[in-house]
Amino acid sequence: MNVTSRAVTVGGLIIGAAGIAVLWAAGVEFPVAVPPGIVILLAGAVFVSVARWRWAPAVGVFLGLFVAVGWAISPTGWPNLTGQHGASVAAGQAIQLAGVLIAIGAGSVALRRAGSSGRPAPRTPPAGHGPGR
Repeated sequence: MNVTSRAVTVGGLIIGAAGIAVLWAAGVEFPVAVPPGIVILLAGAVFVSVARWRWAPAVGVFLGLFVAVGWAISPTGWPNLTGQHGASVAAGQAIQLAGVLIAIGAGSVALRRAGSSGRPAPRTPPAGHGPGR
């Protein structure tokens, strides 16, 4: 397990949540009182940081992809990012997107490193059953 890439995954999720908080503070309306994305990304960050399974960073990758795809298909995604709804909204959207893209990249690296370091050693045949016997 690579602690550094896992920590960067957690940091990316936290940055993504901070971006949503900026969007909220800038006046973007959300369906409930507290934007669910903040809760979801922070819960994911806690899980990735606490869980010891090799696959735990996959949660960060999944959540990052979920938010990034949601942004891409949202009718307000690009307008938010390009500043059509104000500079504060553009900053929040940029922070959110940067955070989840960091989580996707670092989580992918963490998974790749966990997979390559967690391979079992090659099996050796029992005595008397090897080649040439």
